[in-house]
Amino acid sequence: MKIMISGGTGLIGQALSEKLIQSGDELIILTRDATGKQDSKNKKYFEWDSKSKEPLIPLMQEVDTVVNLSGENIGTGTWTTTKKDRIINSRISVGNALTQAILDSPKRPEVFLQASGVGYYGSSHTKVFDETYSNGDDFLANVAKQWEASSSQLDSAGIRRVIIRNGLVLDSKSGVLPLMVLPFRLFVGGPLGSGRQMVSWIHLQDNIRAIEFLIKNKDLSGPFNLSSPNSLTNAEFGKVIAKVVKRPYWFPVPSFGLKIVLGEKSQLVLTGQNAYPGNLLSHGFEFNFPELTEALNDIYNK
Repeated sequence: MKIMISGGTGLIGQALSEKLIQSGDELIILTRDATGKQDSKNKKYFEWDSKSKEPLIPLMQEVDTVVNLSGENIGTGTWTTTKKDRIINSRISVGNALTQAILDSPKRPEVFLQASGVGYYGSSHTKVFDETYSNGDDFLANVAKQWEASSSQLDSAGIRRVIIRNGLVLDSKSGVLPLMVLPFRLFVGGPLGSGRQMVSWIHLQDNIRAIEFLIKNKDLSGPFNLSSPNSLTNAEFGKVIAKVVKRPYWFPVPSFGLKIVLGEKSQLVLTGQNAYPGNLLSHGFEFNFPELTEALNDIYNK
């Protein structure tokens, strides 16, 4: 199978590329700067400005699958108006360009995999969100809604489109987990805010396995929550971190302090949702790491 990946140099993109190459697939990685990036037998880099459809049309005739993971990192910088516009526009522009390139191509890919996040549902302490729930109304929910909509024209064009709503993807070197673990390593770990906010998470290995599962099962389409079936509150999550890294759990960080330091971005840690992977489970996907303790032990104590 020949697969195009936009966002192939990020945490998920790099791990997915390695997994697909191991499975014998050929990859085209779209990147804004190919300087220093080395092609290999099964992986080619293609420099692209993230908004022009024309350069992609010839490539679309070669590939079976397109994976769109691109988007401005929501965790870096302050959420100024400019930053928030970049977060949204970076997702819309790539989704629109990939979609139009496919629609204008005489030979089209069979499947388009569209990234999104469990923030789609908004936040709640009590609800369990499976894929049947509608969109929330906060900033992150609006980002996810527009991200998903950027490729929605493919549905009516007969392209199998799969939407992956990622939870927090756990890895020791990149993403959010190292930032969550750092306070515990410094002996100041504890609950953030009330500690009641839900954390939907997934081990990187399960995330990549689920994406490959969705690409290669041709009967699957629509939204899929990519998160463990066992979400935890922030307080519960922190207690597991403390146990795994052998540090105390005791130093609470008040909500007002996080709001002062992080501003509106504090909602990344002060709000959350319990996203349940109902569609994955109903189609036979099995998690290697359904429980947080075993996931973190695999990451930190192998």
